[in-house]
Amino acid sequence: MIRLNVLLLALAAAIPTLSKAQAQTPAIDSGLSEKLSVIRQAKLNAADPSADLDAVAAKAVAFLRKTQEENGGWSTKLSPGVTGIVVTGLIKGGKLSPDDPMVARGLKYIENLVNTEAGHIAGNNPRVQLQNYVTSVNVMALVAAKRDSYKTILADAAKFLKKLQWDDSEGKGQESDFFGGAGYDSKSRPDLSNTQFFLEALKEAGIPKDDPAFKKAMTFVSRCQNLKGEHNDQPWAGKINDGSFLYSAAAGGSTKSFDQPDANGALPGYASMTYAGIKSLIYCGLTRDDPRLKTAVEWVRKNYDLNRNPGMPAGREEWGLYYGLHSASKVFQLLGEDEFVDAKGAKHLWRQDLISVLSKRQKPDGSWTNEKDRWMEGDANLVTGFALMALGNARNTK
Repeated sequence: MIRLNVLLLALAAAIPTLSKAQAQTPAIDSGLSEKLSVIRQAKLNAADPSADLDAVAAKAVAFLRKTQEENGGWSTKLSPGVTGIVVTGLIKGGKLSPDDPMVARGLKYIENLVNTEAGHIAGNNPRVQLQNYVTSVNVMALVAAKRDSYKTILADAAKFLKKLQWDDSEGKGQESDFFGGAGYDSKSRPDLSNTQFFLEALKEAGIPKDDPAFKKAMTFVSRCQNLKGEHNDQPWAGKINDGSFLYSAAAGGSTKSFDQPDANGALPGYASMTYAGIKSLIYCGLTRDDPRLKTAVEWVRKNYDLNRNPGMPAGREEWGLYYGLHSASKVFQLLGEDEFVDAKGAKHLWRQDLISVLSKRQKPDGSWTNEKDRWMEGDANLVTGFALMALGNARNTK
């Protein structure tokens, strides 16, 4: 990097002299002006990553224009929630207006999923195990559109989502490891992945931080952390005690990093869920000095790497990579740190790191897919939507 900067400075310093020579010698190489422009742009990009971000985002937008279905959605046979991810990404990461014809058609598709009787945004006859996730991501898309006409829809969706949260009304009191969490629907075991989308949707819909839903969720999220203490009395919590988060505290706890718990009952955490945990705790109102947040952020400092999903073993290190990049970028945005300092004291410009990772992995057609296909990351529309959402976080678009 130092050599690059020195070279750029030297070339930039030479520009006035070269320009003068060009004026005096009309026969100078006709390509010189273009070369100098490239040099100037390279210098600007080294200082400001937004130029690269715009280029990466523009290619992604162009891809999604080609893959939109006649009904206005994307990958609708896979899930009606993919369109919510894509539309949110197009508005926040692609900087498109809700009135852009492509985005407007996507919003119309989501509008057609509104179930006025039930209150959710998952269609007239949705698969039961998708109601939370699909409604949550579609709430995020409608909020991003900033249309007053969506206010009633969003209020109804928030009411619906709160009914899915496990609590005393389902016979799960605070002593239950289900309490406060959200699953795919009102009958599914709660997990941190669904709960983070649930919480983000409530926040985006304007539900205040003092709403009981956030307080109850804090109980569940805290129990998903490898941190023994007053907020987590689960038997596995102190086995590792490193501040990382796992997939679910419910039904004895589970992790996606290994198929079975360690011999001593430990459940190793991993980055994508740790980012989800940090984000969720912040939404629930925790401050930076709380031990739960401090230890989780310290875990990230020890494991900072946007090229993989740290905590996952060999062979699984890229599982859920793009889902994790979306969550990671949101965490860094919420923490308000332009530079993230790792445990060794190295400073990371996370926005530049994110753009670099996405730029290198972007396909020639502007899309992304995960060759380690898990959790639907083999679908180009979904993954490209996640990538654009991450770029939106890098833009600091709230």
